[in-house]
Amino acid sequence: MRLFYQAFPIRDALRHELSWTHYRTLLRVDSDSARQWYMNEAATQNWSTRALERQIGTLYYERLLASQDRAAVEQEAASKLQALGKSPREFVRDPVLLEFLGLPNAGTMLEGELEQALIDQLQSFLLELGKGFAFVGRQQRISTESKDFYIDLVFYNYLLKCFVIFDLKRGELTHQDIGQMDMYVRMFDDLRRGPEDGPTVGIILCAQRDASVVRYSVLQGSEQLFASKYKLVLPSEEELRAELDRERARLAEQRGLYWVH
Repeated sequence: MRLFYQAFPIRDALRHELSWTHYRTLLRVDSDSARQWYMNEAATQNWSTRALERQIGTLYYERLLASQDRAAVEQEAASKLQALGKSPREFVRDPVLLEFLGLPNAGTMLEGELEQALIDQLQSFLLELGKGFAFVGRQQRISTESKDFYIDLVFYNYLLKCFVIFDLKRGELTHQDIGQMDMYVRMFDDLRRGPEDGPTVGIILCAQRDASVVRYSVLQGSEQLFASKYKLVLPSEEELRAELDRERARLAEQRGLYWVH
């Protein structure tokens, strides 16, 4: 964090499109001008963390400055990045900040009311989700031979070239919620996915999430199924400190488990 503060002393200069992993990668760049250029290009070109690591590792910025044929350097870099592909995990935000809804005291709000609030503020929700998202519909029906099911929100991401479906949960994430979303993703793949589309991505947007439920479910390590927490207000300094303490304890527990094995 000290290195981060020294490298990016002006918070307003940061790019919200980038993740913490992007910034950790950028800290390895010694030159201030190169670091700033990589940061802006990563945000503008929507580079994944793997893509950013490759560009830094191959001295892309330095080669552009030294080259007499910048177009050739750019074309070579673009072809290498295309081979890396894109992972849904790099597009999923966690947590999702919904302070734009203006609902700080929404503890008793129903899931349907949350869904309506997101539809009313759809442009802000799309901006929070990140790049490439287009709204498809709400309460999308998918049917088996005997039953109908309704998916809360459906989007399409033109960068991933796949459908992204959302299930909204006001309470704590349960294994039943995970099983339901797993079924939705499989059904959507079977019934709605086109021949040119990538595998459907399912995101459960929940108020609370138990790390153990995630660890011992199909969410663990999945590239198509995710659970993201949402926050209706920006966290206070005390809440941030508590969240960091919980994350530190979780990582320490994982390291202990790995050591035992």
